[in-house]
Amino acid sequence: MPEQEPKDPPEASRPASARLRGLSAELTSRVPALLEATRSVGTGLELHSTLERICETAAELARARYAAIGVVDKPGESLCDFVTYGVPEGTAGSVGRPPDGHTGLIGALITQGVPISLEDLAADPRFCGFPPGHPPMRTFLGVPIRVQGKIFGNLYVMEKLDGGAFGEDELQMLRVLATEAGIAIAHARTYEAARQRERWINGSVAVTTALLSGGDADEALTVVAEQARRLADAAAGIVLLPAAEGGLEVVAVAGDKPAGSLGVIVPPRSPVVAALLRGEEVFLDDPATDSRMITRLADQFGPHMLLPLRSGGRVLGALAIPRERGGRPFTQTERTLAAHFAAQAALALKLAEAQRDRERLAVYEDRDRIARDLHDLVIQRLFATGITLEGAQRRSPVPAVREGIGRAVDELDVTIQEIRTAIFALQQEPAEAPSGLRTRVLREINMAAVPLGFTPSHRFLGPVDSLVGELAGKNLIAALRETLSNTFRHAGASRVEVGVDATAVLPDGREAVRLSVTDDGVGIPEGGRRSGLRNLARRAESLGGSSWFGPGAGQDGGGTTVIWQVPL
Repeated sequence: MPEQEPKDPPEASRPASARLRGLSAELTSRVPALLEATRSVGTGLELHSTLERICETAAELARARYAAIGVVDKPGESLCDFVTYGVPEGTAGSVGRPPDGHTGLIGALITQGVPISLEDLAADPRFCGFPPGHPPMRTFLGVPIRVQGKIFGNLYVMEKLDGGAFGEDELQMLRVLATEAGIAIAHARTYEAARQRERWINGSVAVTTALLSGGDADEALTVVAEQARRLADAAAGIVLLPAAEGGLEVVAVAGDKPAGSLGVIVPPRSPVVAALLRGEEVFLDDPATDSRMITRLADQFGPHMLLPLRSGGRVLGALAIPRERGGRPFTQTERTLAAHFAAQAALALKLAEAQRDRERLAVYEDRDRIARDLHDLVIQRLFATGITLEGAQRRSPVPAVREGIGRAVDELDVTIQEIRTAIFALQQEPAEAPSGLRTRVLREINMAAVPLGFTPSHRFLGPVDSLVGELAGKNLIAALRETLSNTFRHAGASRVEVGVDATAVLPDGREAVRLSVTDDGVGIPEGGRRSGLRNLARRAESLGGSSWFGPGAGQDGGGTTVIWQVPL
Protein backbone atom coordinates (compact mmCIF):
# COMPACT_ATOMS: atom_id res chain seq x y z
CA MET A 1 0.00 0.00 0.00
CA PRO A 2 1.29 3.44 -0.77
CA GLU A 3 2.22 5.46 2.25
CA GLN A 4 -0.28 8.17 3.16
CA GLU A 5 0.87 11.66 3.97
CA PRO A 6 0.35 12.50 7.71
CA LYS A 7 -2.36 15.11 8.30
CA ASP A 8 -2.01 18.07 10.63
CA PRO A 9 -3.69 17.51 14.01
CA PRO A 10 -6.82 19.57 14.74
CA GLU A 11 -6.15 23.10 16.02
CA ALA A 12 -7.64 22.41 19.45
CA SER A 13 -5.44 19.33 19.97
CA ARG A 14 -2.21 21.15 19.16
CA PRO A 15 -0.06 22.17 22.14
CA ALA A 16 -0.05 25.84 23.08
CA SER A 17 3.55 26.25 21.93
CA ALA A 18 2.62 24.95 18.48
CA ARG A 19 -0.37 27.27 18.25
CA LEU A 20 1.75 30.27 19.23
CA ARG A 21 4.30 29.32 16.55
CA GLY A 22 1.45 29.61 14.04
CA LEU A 23 0.80 33.22 15.00
CA SER A 24 2.53 36.07 13.31
CA ALA A 25 5.47 37.64 15.09
CA GLU A 26 3.50 40.89 15.30
CA LEU A 27 0.55 39.22 17.06
CA THR A 28 2.81 37.15 19.29
CA SER A 29 4.51 40.30 20.53
CA ARG A 30 1.13 41.66 21.56
CA VAL A 31 -0.06 38.53 23.42
CA PRO A 32 1.18 39.74 26.86
CA ALA A 33 -0.64 43.04 26.37
CA LEU A 34 -3.77 41.13 25.30
CA LEU A 35 -3.63 38.90 28.37
CA GLU A 36 -3.17 41.92 30.62
CA ALA A 37 -6.06 43.68 28.85
CA THR A 38 -8.43 40.73 29.36
CA ARG A 39 -7.48 40.69 33.04
CA SER A 40 -8.11 44.43 33.50
CA VAL A 41 -11.42 44.39 31.61
CA GLY A 42 -13.03 42.22 34.28
CA THR A 43 -11.79 44.19 37.29
CA GLY A 44 -14.73 46.61 37.50
CA LEU A 45 -18.41 46.10 38.26
CA GLU A 46 -19.85 49.45 37.14
CA LEU A 47 -21.11 49.03 33.57
CA HIS A 48 -20.24 52.42 32.05
CA SER A 49 -16.68 52.44 33.45
CA THR A 50 -16.26 48.85 32.21
CA LEU A 51 -17.27 49.96 28.70
CA GLU A 52 -14.82 52.86 28.84
CA ARG A 53 -12.01 50.50 29.85
CA ILE A 54 -12.89 48.10 27.00
CA CYS A 55 -12.84 50.97 24.47
CA GLU A 56 -9.45 52.22 25.57
CA THR A 57 -8.02 48.69 25.57
CA ALA A 58 -9.33 47.98 22.07
CA ALA A 59 -7.77 51.15 20.67
CA GLU A 60 -4.40 50.38 22.26
CA LEU A 61 -4.28 46.75 21.10
CA ALA A 62 -5.44 47.52 17.56
CA ARG A 63 -3.27 50.66 17.44
CA ALA A 64 -6.27 52.68 16.35
CA ARG A 65 -7.03 56.35 16.78
CA TYR A 66 -10.69 55.78 17.71
CA ALA A 67 -12.74 53.03 19.32
CA ALA A 68 -16.38 52.65 20.30
CA ILE A 69 -18.63 50.14 21.99
CA GLY A 70 -22.41 49.97 22.07
CA VAL A 71 -24.64 47.60 24.03
CA VAL A 72 -28.35 46.87 24.00
CA ASP A 73 -30.56 45.91 26.90
CA LYS A 74 -32.19 43.11 24.91
CA PRO A 75 -31.57 41.75 21.38
CA GLY A 76 -33.43 43.80 18.78
CA GLU A 77 -33.66 46.93 20.95
CA SER A 78 -31.87 50.25 20.48
CA LEU A 79 -28.45 50.82 22.02
CA CYS A 80 -28.91 51.62 25.71
CA ASP A 81 -25.28 52.67 26.24
CA PHE A 82 -22.70 53.95 23.78
CA VAL A 83 -19.10 54.83 24.71
CA THR A 84 -16.31 56.23 22.52
CA TYR A 85 -12.56 56.59 22.88
CA GLY A 86 -10.35 59.12 21.14
CA VAL A 87 -13.13 61.56 20.20
CA PRO A 88 -12.63 64.89 22.05
CA GLU A 89 -15.42 65.72 24.48
CA GLY A 90 -16.37 68.92 22.68
CA THR A 91 -16.55 67.12 19.35
CA ALA A 92 -18.66 64.30 20.81
CA GLY A 93 -21.11 66.86 22.20
CA SER A 94 -21.52 68.58 18.84
CA VAL A 95 -22.19 65.35 16.93
CA GLY A 96 -25.54 64.94 18.63
CA ARG A 97 -27.52 61.84 19.49
CA PRO A 98 -25.54 58.54 19.43
CA PRO A 99 -26.52 55.81 16.93
CA ASP A 100 -29.48 53.58 17.78
CA GLY A 101 -27.86 50.37 16.48
CA HIS A 102 -30.61 49.56 13.97
CA THR A 103 -29.09 50.91 10.73
CA GLY A 104 -25.77 51.27 8.96
CA LEU A 105 -22.61 49.34 9.74
CA ILE A 106 -23.32 49.34 13.46
CA GLY A 107 -26.72 47.79 12.86
CA ALA A 108 -25.15 45.23 10.50
CA LEU A 109 -22.72 44.10 13.21
CA ILE A 110 -25.63 43.40 15.54
CA THR A 111 -28.10 41.89 13.07
CA GLN A 112 -25.66 39.83 10.93
CA GLY A 113 -23.38 38.82 13.79
CA VAL A 114 -20.15 38.62 11.76
CA PRO A 115 -17.02 40.81 11.86
CA ILE A 116 -16.71 43.64 9.35
CA SER A 117 -13.35 44.97 8.11
CA LEU A 118 -13.20 47.88 5.65
CA GLU A 119 -10.38 49.86 4.11
CA ASP A 120 -12.76 52.67 3.15
CA LEU A 121 -15.98 53.24 5.07
CA ALA A 122 -17.51 55.48 2.42
CA ALA A 123 -17.23 52.75 -0.23
CA ASP A 124 -19.45 50.31 1.66
CA PRO A 125 -23.16 50.45 0.66
CA ARG A 126 -24.20 49.94 4.30
CA PHE A 127 -22.48 53.16 5.35
CA CYS A 128 -25.07 55.87 6.12
CA GLY A 129 -22.69 58.82 6.36
CA PHE A 130 -21.44 60.80 9.33
CA PRO A 131 -23.49 63.43 11.17
CA PRO A 132 -22.26 67.05 11.01
CA GLY A 133 -19.21 67.62 13.19
CA HIS A 134 -18.15 63.97 13.18
CA PRO A 135 -14.35 63.51 12.79
CA PRO A 136 -13.25 61.99 9.44
CA MET A 137 -12.65 58.22 9.49
CA ARG A 138 -11.72 55.78 6.74
CA THR A 139 -10.58 52.36 7.96
CA PHE A 140 -12.97 50.27 10.09
CA LEU A 141 -12.90 46.99 11.99
CA GLY A 142 -15.85 45.81 14.06
CA VAL A 143 -16.93 42.62 15.82
CA PRO A 144 -20.21 41.70 17.56
CA ILE A 145 -20.35 41.22 21.32
CA ARG A 146 -22.15 38.14 22.59
CA VAL A 147 -23.55 37.62 26.07
CA GLN A 148 -24.56 34.01 26.75
CA GLY A 149 -24.70 33.28 23.05
CA LYS A 150 -26.85 36.29 22.09
CA ILE A 151 -25.60 39.44 20.40
CA PHE A 152 -25.83 42.36 22.83
CA GLY A 153 -23.74 44.98 21.07
CA ASN A 154 -20.64 45.66 19.05
CA LEU A 155 -17.04 46.72 19.47
CA TYR A 156 -15.19 48.52 16.72
CA VAL A 157 -12.05 50.53 16.01
CA MET A 158 -11.38 53.15 13.32
CA GLU A 159 -8.36 54.84 11.73
CA LYS A 160 -5.26 52.72 12.25
CA LEU A 161 -2.41 54.94 13.47
CA ASP A 162 0.06 53.86 10.77
CA GLY A 163 -2.45 54.76 8.03
CA GLY A 164 -2.86 51.17 6.81
CA ALA A 165 -5.80 48.78 6.98
CA PHE A 166 -6.65 46.56 9.92
CA GLY A 167 -5.44 43.01 9.37
CA GLU A 168 -6.04 39.49 10.66
CA ASP A 169 -3.95 40.14 13.79
CA GLU A 170 -6.17 43.03 14.87
CA LEU A 171 -9.28 40.99 14.08
CA GLN A 172 -8.16 38.08 16.29
CA MET A 173 -7.33 40.41 19.18
CA LEU A 174 -10.63 42.26 18.85
CA ARG A 175 -12.49 38.92 18.88
CA VAL A 176 -10.77 37.87 22.09
CA LEU A 177 -11.47 41.26 23.63
CA ALA A 178 -15.13 41.13 22.53
CA THR A 179 -15.49 37.74 24.23
CA GLU A 180 -14.04 39.11 27.46
CA ALA A 181 -16.22 42.20 27.05
CA GLY A 182 -19.32 40.01 26.87
CA ILE A 183 -18.38 38.30 30.14
CA ALA A 184 -17.56 41.62 31.82
CA ILE A 185 -20.79 43.20 30.60
CA ALA A 186 -22.81 40.26 31.93
CA HIS A 187 -21.14 40.58 35.34
CA ALA A 188 -21.53 44.36 35.39
CA ARG A 189 -25.21 44.08 34.45
CA THR A 190 -25.87 41.59 37.21
CA TYR A 191 -24.19 43.87 39.73
CA GLU A 192 -25.92 46.99 38.39
CA ALA A 193 -29.31 45.24 38.44
CA ALA A 194 -28.80 44.36 42.11
CA ARG A 195 -27.78 47.95 42.92
CA GLN A 196 -30.74 49.33 40.96
CA ARG A 197 -33.19 47.13 42.82
CA GLU A 198 -31.67 48.19 46.13
CA ARG A 199 -31.93 51.90 45.22
CA TRP A 200 -35.55 51.61 44.08
CA ILE A 201 -36.50 49.63 47.19
CA ASN A 202 -34.84 52.25 49.41
CA GLY A 203 -36.62 54.97 47.43
CA SER A 204 -39.97 53.27 47.95
CA VAL A 205 -39.27 53.01 51.68
CA ALA A 206 -38.32 56.70 51.81
CA VAL A 207 -41.53 57.68 49.99
CA THR A 208 -43.65 55.54 52.30
CA THR A 209 -41.90 56.99 55.36
CA ALA A 210 -42.43 60.56 54.14
CA LEU A 211 -46.07 60.04 53.20
CA LEU A 212 -47.04 58.30 56.43
CA SER A 213 -45.21 60.80 58.65
CA GLY A 214 -47.96 63.35 58.10
CA GLY A 215 -47.96 66.65 56.24
CA ASP A 216 -50.12 68.10 53.52
CA ALA A 217 -50.96 66.36 50.26
CA ASP A 218 -48.95 68.75 48.04
CA GLU A 219 -45.72 67.97 49.86
CA ALA A 220 -46.45 64.25 49.71
CA LEU A 221 -46.82 64.39 45.93
CA THR A 222 -43.61 66.44 45.62
CA VAL A 223 -41.77 63.73 47.55
CA VAL A 224 -43.00 61.11 45.07
CA ALA A 225 -41.89 63.25 42.11
CA GLU A 226 -38.43 63.96 43.55
CA GLN A 227 -37.71 60.34 44.46
CA ALA A 228 -38.80 59.15 41.00
CA ARG A 229 -36.55 61.74 39.31
CA ARG A 230 -33.54 60.76 41.40
CA LEU A 231 -33.96 57.00 41.15
CA ALA A 232 -34.51 56.99 37.38
CA ASP A 233 -31.63 59.44 36.78
CA ALA A 234 -34.18 61.55 34.90
CA ALA A 235 -34.50 65.24 34.10
CA ALA A 236 -37.74 65.61 36.04
CA GLY A 237 -40.38 63.83 38.05
CA ILE A 238 -43.97 64.91 37.44
CA VAL A 239 -47.13 63.84 39.28
CA LEU A 240 -50.48 64.29 37.52
CA LEU A 241 -53.95 63.94 39.04
CA PRO A 242 -57.36 63.80 37.32
CA ALA A 243 -58.57 67.31 36.46
CA ALA A 244 -62.11 68.46 37.18
CA GLU A 245 -62.73 69.21 33.49
CA GLY A 246 -61.19 65.92 32.34
CA GLY A 247 -57.63 64.93 31.47
CA LEU A 248 -54.68 64.98 33.85
CA GLU A 249 -53.31 68.06 35.63
CA VAL A 250 -49.69 68.56 36.69
CA VAL A 251 -49.81 69.00 40.48
CA ALA A 252 -46.19 68.33 41.56
CA VAL A 253 -42.86 68.75 39.77
CA ALA A 254 -39.30 67.88 40.74
CA GLY A 255 -36.48 69.28 38.61
CA ASP A 256 -35.56 72.72 37.30
CA LYS A 257 -36.39 72.39 33.63
CA PRO A 258 -40.21 72.14 33.53
CA ALA A 259 -40.58 75.70 34.88
CA GLY A 260 -44.14 76.96 34.97
CA SER A 261 -45.59 73.52 34.30
CA LEU A 262 -47.70 73.34 37.48
CA GLY A 263 -51.34 73.46 36.51
CA VAL A 264 -50.72 72.33 32.91
CA ILE A 265 -53.49 69.96 31.81
CA VAL A 266 -52.92 67.09 29.39
CA PRO A 267 -56.27 67.06 27.57
CA PRO A 268 -58.60 64.03 27.73
CA ARG A 269 -58.35 63.54 23.96
CA SER A 270 -54.74 62.43 24.36
CA PRO A 271 -54.38 58.66 23.89
CA VAL A 272 -51.78 58.74 26.68
CA VAL A 273 -54.34 60.05 29.18
CA ALA A 274 -56.86 57.40 28.17
CA ALA A 275 -54.26 54.65 28.59
CA LEU A 276 -53.11 55.94 31.99
CA LEU A 277 -56.65 56.24 33.32
CA ARG A 278 -57.22 52.63 32.23
CA GLY A 279 -54.24 51.70 34.39
CA GLU A 280 -51.85 51.07 31.49
CA GLU A 281 -48.16 52.02 31.37
CA VAL A 282 -46.92 54.18 28.48
CA PHE A 283 -43.31 54.42 27.29
CA LEU A 284 -42.22 57.02 24.71
CA ASP A 285 -38.76 57.11 23.13
CA ASP A 286 -39.35 60.53 21.52
CA PRO A 287 -42.53 62.29 22.69
CA ALA A 288 -41.89 65.26 20.40
CA THR A 289 -42.65 63.08 17.39
CA ASP A 290 -45.18 60.78 19.06
CA SER A 291 -48.76 61.76 18.24
CA ARG A 292 -50.06 60.17 21.43
CA MET A 293 -48.55 62.92 23.63
CA ILE A 294 -50.57 66.13 23.24
CA THR A 295 -48.94 68.70 25.52
CA ARG A 296 -46.24 71.36 25.35
CA LEU A 297 -44.26 69.40 27.96
CA ALA A 298 -43.44 66.88 25.25
CA ASP A 299 -41.21 69.41 23.48
CA GLN A 300 -38.97 69.87 26.52
CA PHE A 301 -37.92 66.27 27.10
CA GLY A 302 -36.74 63.06 25.53
CA PRO A 303 -37.64 59.47 26.50
CA HIS A 304 -40.62 59.24 28.85
CA MET A 305 -42.00 56.73 31.30
CA LEU A 306 -45.66 57.44 32.14
CA LEU A 307 -46.96 55.19 34.88
CA PRO A 308 -50.41 55.00 36.48
CA LEU A 309 -50.59 55.48 40.24
CA ARG A 310 -52.97 52.59 40.75
CA SER A 311 -54.01 50.84 43.96
CA GLY A 312 -56.81 48.37 44.52
CA GLY A 313 -58.18 48.82 41.01
CA ARG A 314 -58.42 52.60 41.44
CA VAL A 315 -56.23 54.98 39.42
CA LEU A 316 -55.26 57.85 41.72
CA GLY A 317 -53.22 59.70 39.09
CA ALA A 318 -50.06 59.25 37.02
CA LEU A 319 -46.31 59.62 37.35
CA ALA A 320 -44.24 60.98 34.43
CA ILE A 321 -40.46 60.43 34.46
CA PRO A 322 -38.77 62.09 31.43
CA ARG A 323 -35.10 62.26 30.49
CA GLU A 324 -33.37 65.10 28.65
CA ARG A 325 -33.87 65.38 24.90
CA GLY A 326 -31.39 63.06 23.22
CA GLY A 327 -31.03 60.99 26.40
CA ARG A 328 -30.83 57.22 26.30
CA PRO A 329 -34.12 55.29 26.36
CA PHE A 330 -35.16 53.55 29.55
CA THR A 331 -34.13 49.91 29.75
CA GLN A 332 -36.57 47.11 30.44
CA THR A 333 -35.14 46.74 33.93
CA GLU A 334 -35.65 50.45 34.63
CA ARG A 335 -39.21 50.24 33.33
CA THR A 336 -40.03 47.28 35.57
CA LEU A 337 -38.49 48.87 38.67
CA ALA A 338 -40.24 52.19 38.00
CA ALA A 339 -43.59 50.41 37.59
CA HIS A 340 -43.10 48.70 40.96
CA PHE A 341 -42.15 52.07 42.49
CA ALA A 342 -45.30 53.70 41.09
CA ALA A 343 -47.45 50.89 42.52
CA GLN A 344 -45.76 51.27 45.91
CA ALA A 345 -46.13 55.05 45.79
CA ALA A 346 -49.84 54.71 44.94
CA LEU A 347 -50.32 52.32 47.86
CA ALA A 348 -48.46 54.71 50.17
CA LEU A 349 -50.61 57.62 48.93
CA LYS A 350 -53.75 55.60 49.58
CA LEU A 351 -52.54 54.60 53.05
CA ALA A 352 -51.56 58.20 53.79
CA GLU A 353 -55.00 59.35 52.69
CA ALA A 354 -56.63 56.71 54.90
CA GLN A 355 -54.36 57.69 57.79
CA ARG A 356 -55.28 61.36 57.41
CA ASP A 357 -58.95 60.38 57.31
CA ARG A 358 -58.55 58.37 60.52
CA GLU A 359 -56.69 61.23 62.21
CA ARG A 360 -59.33 63.69 61.02
CA LEU A 361 -62.08 61.40 62.31
CA ALA A 362 -60.29 61.09 65.66
CA VAL A 363 -60.08 64.90 65.86
CA TYR A 364 -63.79 65.21 65.02
CA GLU A 365 -64.71 62.65 67.65
CA ASP A 366 -62.56 64.39 70.25
CA ARG A 367 -64.07 67.75 69.39
CA ASP A 368 -67.58 66.28 69.66
CA ARG A 369 -66.73 64.86 73.09
CA ILE A 370 -65.36 68.21 74.28
CA ALA A 371 -68.45 69.98 72.91
CA ARG A 372 -70.77 67.53 74.72
CA ASP A 373 -68.83 67.90 77.97
CA LEU A 374 -68.99 71.69 77.73
CA HIS A 375 -72.70 71.61 77.03
CA ASP A 376 -73.77 68.88 79.45
CA LEU A 377 -71.46 69.65 82.35
CA VAL A 378 -69.91 73.12 82.28
CA ILE A 379 -72.89 75.11 80.98
CA GLN A 380 -75.35 73.29 83.27
CA ARG A 381 -73.19 73.96 86.31
CA LEU A 382 -72.75 77.62 85.39
CA PHE A 383 -76.51 77.92 84.83
CA ALA A 384 -77.23 76.32 88.21
CA THR A 385 -74.70 78.64 89.87
CA GLY A 386 -76.43 81.63 88.26
CA ILE A 387 -79.83 80.55 89.58
CA THR A 388 -78.38 80.13 93.08
CA LEU A 389 -76.84 83.61 92.94
CA GLU A 390 -80.10 85.17 91.75
CA GLY A 391 -81.89 83.61 94.77
CA ALA A 392 -79.26 84.99 97.10
CA GLN A 393 -79.58 88.40 95.47
CA ARG A 394 -83.31 88.53 96.19
CA ARG A 395 -82.84 87.54 99.82
CA SER A 396 -79.98 89.96 100.62
CA PRO A 397 -81.04 93.15 102.43
CA VAL A 398 -77.79 94.95 101.56
CA PRO A 399 -77.96 96.96 98.29
CA ALA A 400 -74.21 96.72 97.62
CA VAL A 401 -74.32 92.94 97.93
CA ARG A 402 -77.34 92.69 95.62
CA GLU A 403 -75.50 94.89 93.06
CA GLY A 404 -72.35 92.78 93.24
CA ILE A 405 -74.29 89.51 92.84
CA GLY A 406 -76.11 91.01 89.82
CA ARG A 407 -72.82 91.79 88.12
CA ALA A 408 -71.60 88.23 88.79
CA VAL A 409 -74.76 86.78 87.26
CA ASP A 410 -74.31 88.96 84.18
CA GLU A 411 -70.72 87.73 83.83
CA LEU A 412 -71.94 84.16 84.06
CA ASP A 413 -74.44 84.82 81.25
CA VAL A 414 -71.66 86.23 79.05
CA THR A 415 -69.46 83.22 79.85
CA ILE A 416 -72.26 80.81 78.95
CA GLN A 417 -72.71 82.57 75.58
CA GLU A 418 -68.97 82.39 74.87
CA ILE A 419 -68.89 78.68 75.69
CA ARG A 420 -71.85 78.09 73.35
CA THR A 421 -69.94 79.92 70.60
CA ALA A 422 -66.92 77.70 71.24
CA ILE A 423 -69.15 74.60 71.09
CA PHE A 424 -70.48 75.74 67.71
CA ALA A 425 -66.92 76.26 66.44
CA LEU A 426 -65.87 72.81 67.64
CA GLN A 427 -68.66 71.28 65.57
CA GLN A 428 -67.40 72.92 62.37
CA GLU A 429 -64.85 71.24 60.02
CA PRO A 430 -61.33 72.44 61.00
CA ALA A 431 -59.25 74.16 58.37
CA GLU A 432 -56.19 72.24 57.23
CA ALA A 433 -53.20 73.97 58.75
CA PRO A 434 -50.06 73.66 56.61
CA SER A 435 -46.98 72.08 58.13
CA GLY A 436 -44.40 74.51 59.48
CA LEU A 437 -40.92 74.77 57.99
CA ARG A 438 -39.37 73.01 60.99
CA THR A 439 -41.66 69.99 60.45
CA ARG A 440 -40.88 69.87 56.74
CA VAL A 441 -37.11 70.01 57.37
CA LEU A 442 -37.36 67.14 59.87
CA ARG A 443 -39.39 65.15 57.34
CA GLU A 444 -36.66 65.55 54.70
CA ILE A 445 -34.01 64.52 57.23
CA ASN A 446 -35.95 61.39 58.18
CA MET A 447 -36.47 60.54 54.53
CA ALA A 448 -32.73 60.86 53.79
CA ALA A 449 -31.93 58.52 56.71
CA VAL A 450 -33.01 55.48 54.66
CA PRO A 451 -30.40 55.66 51.86
CA LEU A 452 -27.76 57.21 54.15
CA GLY A 453 -28.05 54.45 56.74
CA PHE A 454 -28.15 56.97 59.61
CA THR A 455 -30.16 60.02 60.63
CA PRO A 456 -28.47 63.39 60.05
CA SER A 457 -28.23 65.70 63.07
CA HIS A 458 -30.03 69.04 62.96
CA ARG A 459 -30.22 72.44 64.65
CA PHE A 460 -32.55 75.41 64.30
CA LEU A 461 -31.75 79.02 65.15
CA GLY A 462 -34.46 81.65 65.55
CA PRO A 463 -38.24 81.40 65.08
CA VAL A 464 -38.03 79.45 61.81
CA ASP A 465 -41.76 78.86 61.36
CA SER A 466 -42.84 82.46 61.95
CA LEU A 467 -40.05 84.32 60.10
CA VAL A 468 -39.59 82.28 56.90
CA GLY A 469 -42.23 82.94 54.25
CA GLU A 470 -43.91 80.30 52.11
CA LEU A 471 -41.86 80.96 48.94
CA ALA A 472 -38.52 80.96 50.74
CA GLY A 473 -39.59 77.89 52.74
CA LYS A 474 -40.54 75.84 49.68
CA ASN A 475 -37.27 76.66 47.94
CA LEU A 476 -35.28 75.90 51.11
CA ILE A 477 -36.90 72.46 51.29
CA ALA A 478 -36.09 71.85 47.61
CA ALA A 479 -32.47 72.93 48.21
CA LEU A 480 -32.22 70.65 51.26
CA ARG A 481 -33.64 67.73 49.29
CA GLU A 482 -31.15 68.30 46.43
CA THR A 483 -28.20 68.61 48.84
CA LEU A 484 -29.07 65.48 50.82
CA SER A 485 -29.60 63.60 47.54
CA ASN A 486 -26.11 64.60 46.35
CA THR A 487 -24.68 63.63 49.74
CA PHE A 488 -25.95 60.06 49.81
CA ARG A 489 -25.18 59.53 46.11
CA HIS A 490 -21.63 60.86 46.04
CA ALA A 491 -20.18 61.75 49.46
CA GLY A 492 -19.82 58.37 51.19
CA ALA A 493 -20.33 60.23 54.47
CA SER A 494 -20.70 58.77 57.97
CA ARG A 495 -21.95 62.01 59.51
CA VAL A 496 -24.22 64.79 58.17
CA GLU A 497 -25.31 67.95 59.99
CA VAL A 498 -28.24 70.11 58.83
CA GLY A 499 -28.68 73.65 60.11
CA VAL A 500 -31.45 76.21 59.49
CA ASP A 501 -30.73 79.73 60.77
CA ALA A 502 -33.54 82.28 60.59
CA THR A 503 -31.33 84.96 62.20
CA ALA A 504 -28.73 85.15 59.40
CA VAL A 505 -27.78 88.46 57.78
CA LEU A 506 -26.71 88.98 54.15
CA PRO A 507 -23.63 91.11 53.32
CA ASP A 508 -25.93 94.00 52.37
CA GLY A 509 -27.57 93.93 55.79
CA ARG A 510 -30.81 92.20 54.85
CA GLU A 511 -32.20 89.56 57.21
CA ALA A 512 -32.04 86.06 55.73
CA VAL A 513 -32.61 82.38 56.33
CA ARG A 514 -29.50 80.22 55.88
CA LEU A 515 -29.41 76.47 55.21
CA SER A 516 -26.17 74.60 55.84
CA VAL A 517 -25.50 70.90 55.14
CA THR A 518 -22.13 69.58 56.34
CA ASP A 519 -20.71 66.07 55.85
CA ASP A 520 -17.45 64.23 56.49
CA GLY A 521 -17.38 62.43 53.13
CA VAL A 522 -14.94 62.40 50.23
CA GLY A 523 -15.51 66.02 49.26
CA ILE A 524 -16.06 67.41 45.75
CA PRO A 525 -13.26 66.28 43.38
CA GLU A 526 -11.52 68.70 41.05
CA GLY A 527 -13.18 68.58 37.66
CA GLY A 528 -16.21 66.70 39.05
CA ARG A 529 -19.79 67.39 38.00
CA ARG A 530 -21.29 70.62 39.35
CA SER A 531 -24.82 70.43 37.95
CA GLY A 532 -26.43 69.98 41.39
CA LEU A 533 -24.47 72.90 42.85
CA ARG A 534 -25.41 75.08 39.88
CA ASN A 535 -29.07 74.21 40.43
CA LEU A 536 -28.79 75.31 44.06
CA ALA A 537 -27.12 78.57 43.07
CA ARG A 538 -29.76 79.34 40.43
CA ARG A 539 -32.56 78.64 42.89
CA ALA A 540 -31.01 80.99 45.50
CA GLU A 541 -30.21 83.73 42.98
CA SER A 542 -33.80 83.73 41.70
CA LEU A 543 -34.83 84.83 45.21
CA GLY A 544 -32.02 87.36 45.62
CA GLY A 545 -29.78 85.02 47.64
CA SER A 546 -26.66 82.95 47.04
CA SER A 547 -25.18 79.47 47.46
CA TRP A 548 -21.63 78.15 47.77
CA PHE A 549 -19.66 75.24 49.21
CA GLY A 550 -16.54 74.78 51.34
CA PRO A 551 -14.67 72.33 53.61
CA GLY A 552 -16.72 69.83 55.58
CA ALA A 553 -16.63 68.16 58.99
CA GLY A 554 -14.07 65.44 58.28
CA GLN A 555 -10.57 65.25 59.67
CA ASP A 556 -8.19 67.81 58.17
CA GLY A 557 -11.14 69.64 56.61
CA GLY A 558 -12.40 66.66 54.60
CA GLY A 559 -15.97 66.49 53.38
CA THR A 560 -18.17 69.31 52.14
CA THR A 561 -20.27 72.12 53.56
CA VAL A 562 -22.99 73.54 51.31
CA ILE A 563 -24.47 76.94 52.24
CA TRP A 564 -27.75 78.18 50.75
CA GLN A 565 -29.31 81.48 51.86
CA VAL A 566 -32.07 83.83 50.72
CA PRO A 567 -33.51 87.04 52.21
CA LEU A 568 -36.58 86.78 54.42
